[in-house]
Amino acid sequence: MMNFISARKAYHPLVWVLLATFLFLATGIADAYAHGVAEGDQGYVQEVSGVQFMPFMYLGAKHMVTGYDHLLFLFGVIFFLYRLKDIGLYVTLFAVGHSTTMLFGVLTGISANAYVIDAIIGLSVVYKALDNLGAYRRWFGVQPNTKVATLVFGLFHGFGLATKIQEFELSPDGLLTNLIAFNIGVEVGQLLALSAILILMGYWRKSGSFARHAFAVNVLLMGAGFLLVGYQITGLIVA
Repeated sequence: MMNFISARKAYHPLVWVLLATFLFLATGIADAYAHGVAEGDQGYVQEVSGVQFMPFMYLGAKHMVTGYDHLLFLFGVIFFLYRLKDIGLYVTLFAVGHSTTMLFGVLTGISANAYVIDAIIGLSVVYKALDNLGAYRRWFGVQPNTKVATLVFGLFHGFGLATKIQEFELSPDGLLTNLIAFNIGVEVGQLLALSAILILMGYWRKSGSFARHAFAVNVLLMGAGFLLVGYQITGLIVA
């Protein structure tokens, strides 16, 4: 019993937070909130017309705060970033990619199979976890360009959201303004979510457990990514 208690105390609370997130995904409960579009919000965006700047800004912020796929990827991106300058650069690259394909997809009507895109988004989480574990350098002897990867996966994340939004058949009246408001809300929500993550990370990094458990956390992160991929592949097969 004492060994079990000691083992539990050895893990930092953030490790348990990520484990809880992993289990949350495993239950399938989170599937109802894919891309942060709840059922009530879906009904609203389908019924309104004209410029609705603040409501769409709110929905954009809600999308990012509840968008577990985006947050898991961003968590992996900033995991080993310590300087605010570097964090700002990577988050900006992700935001540029996300915003570009979200606006482009909705305004042009170009879409793709939602299951395939979401599976790629799940793979982005796996990719970043493996990157943090140093797998590519060990396996292939090279280190992928992390800035390019963040931008490219940002494009897929945005395109996934665009595909989802197109299913709602939004009114063309005020569409561009509403999409811009939504995108501004996404960035606000991203800043809020990242601020909370960075506060926890800053506290964790000051303890000796960060170096001991960084490997375990990224393994859990990779597992969550594979779970997301599994959801989408299953959905594609069933559909």
